[in-house]
Amino acid sequence: MPALPLDEAGRYVAAAYLAFTMLVVIYVVIIAAKVSRVVRALEELGEPAEDAAMTPASRSAAPGGGAGWRG
Repeated sequence: MPALPLDEAGRYVAAAYLAFTMLVVIYVVIIAAKVSRVVRALEELGEPAEDAAMTPASRSAAPGGGAGWRG
């Protein structure tokens, strides 16, 4: 004899699938928010570097006239 009759067990199985699906959706939303925050931060960090690379005058205005180490 099963622990629950099959006509009652269906509701619990459906509830378990629904709960699991909701947990997965919430997890994906949280991870997507974190990824977008990291991408935004990386873009903000890259802007000053791009600006400095685009203006050759910034190199000559640097201490030493831009004749420093050239890795």
